Amino acid sequence: MLSSLVNKYNIAGPRYTSYPTVPYWNPETFSSSAWKNSLIKSFKESNSDEGISLYLHLPFCESLCTFCGCNKRITKQHNVESPYINAVLKEWELYLESFDEKPIIKEMHLGGGTPTFFSPENLKRLINGIIKDAEIAENHEFSFEGHPNNTTREHLQSLYDLGFRRVSYGVQDYNETVQKAIHRIQSFENVKRATEEARAIGYTSVGHDIIFGLPFQTIEHVQETILKTKELLPDRLAFYSYAHVPWIKGNGQRGFNDDDLPSAKQKRQQYELGKKLLAEVGYAEVGMDHFALKTDSLYQSMQDGGLHRNFMGYTASKTQAMIGLGVSSISDSWYGFSQNVKKIEDYYGLLEKGEIPVYRGHILNEEDLVIRKHILNLMCQFKTSWRDGSWWFKEIPDVLIKLSEMEKDNLLHINSHGIEVTPLGRPFVRNICMAFDLLLQRKQPNAQLFSMTV
Repeated sequence: MLSSLVNKYNIAGPRYTSYPTVPYWNPETFSSSAWKNSLIKSFKESNSDEGISLYLHLPFCESLCTFCGCNKRITKQHNVESPYINAVLKEWELYLESFDEKPIIKEMHLGGGTPTFFSPENLKRLINGIIKDAEIAENHEFSFEGHPNNTTREHLQSLYDLGFRRVSYGVQDYNETVQKAIHRIQSFENVKRATEEARAIGYTSVGHDIIFGLPFQTIEHVQETILKTKELLPDRLAFYSYAHVPWIKGNGQRGFNDDDLPSAKQKRQQYELGKKLLAEVGYAEVGMDHFALKTDSLYQSMQDGGLHRNFMGYTASKTQAMIGLGVSSISDSWYGFSQNVKKIEDYYGLLEKGEIPVYRGHILNEEDLVIRKHILNLMCQFKTSWRDGSWWFKEIPDVLIKLSEMEKDNLLHINSHGIEVTPLGRPFVRNICMAFDLLLQRKQPNAQLFSMTV
């Protein structure tokens, strides 16, 4: 049955880290000033109650991983570190000028690129520059992404001393053939060392990222990777499908041929086996493609109904305002989105002029806000409701018609005031969200914009 469902529903679709999704942002209503006003509004409403989140994009890598869809700059020249840090701190100063009180930082995440490309000393200078004019929330969560090959004990200790308690390592797959194809060579021993050192220092949550559907990857490779992962028992796992989008990322995802990729059926088999093995040692499925031990804050947040999803992925708590700093970073005020310019040279140039370096975004209207709530509920809680009249929108009958076939396939249950995704339907939650995506319904793309849903 699963195989037939995969064949039926494996279409291109968004991952819904936002609504509206980036291709449907409206440039006609967006401007830098409109974005800034939306952020100020959000900050005034929520800073004292819940604080803000920060995402810092650190784009440098010493080598190119061909599976990666992130914005990055490949270089072995580490003299790029200091100028970039200066620019990020300048951008932060521009935001601080807009606020009438000190921001309370509840969440901070360092992503990339490779954050551990930067030396421990430079990371310390960056974080100290961020927090010197802010307050740190008592229940804050600071996290960073580390490369197992270059994350040193000094990296871990320096960031721990600054309040970081969560680290995630990109593992992808332990098979050498797969690693060579994606140009990501790292041994189990390096992952083991980085994981154990983090725990010895005192990190309370260590995560691993594992990908299925990679070139030359077989179900046996996935099994081997999961079994090795069991030995280390990370607190949380991102176990997700490789997003093959070379039409967006260019040569960065062309280190292999399309024929080298597993089929949709094989990918689903890889996922189901991985999920089964993870469940056997106590991992619970959290949202879409994420797993956590029951002692981890991500699982506890799902149980408490506080799980949130934004451009950083799933988070254990919600803040209304999230500011992205650094080249290509995306910010979210709840009422609007903005994205920074993607080229480092353009980023530096705008900052030298004293301008917040955004180049595109979207200001949400009332319809957008309602749809966003429904999609967020589905992605985080696998259910949504319009029992509250403010959550009703006039296209709901049309949405339910689109979902009727999925109900027949036992992917969800529909009642008079809402829907709930079944366990069988969870792998297809992106498809379910697409029925609510009014912008996608009104204007289907002429070219493929998104990765496959399965």
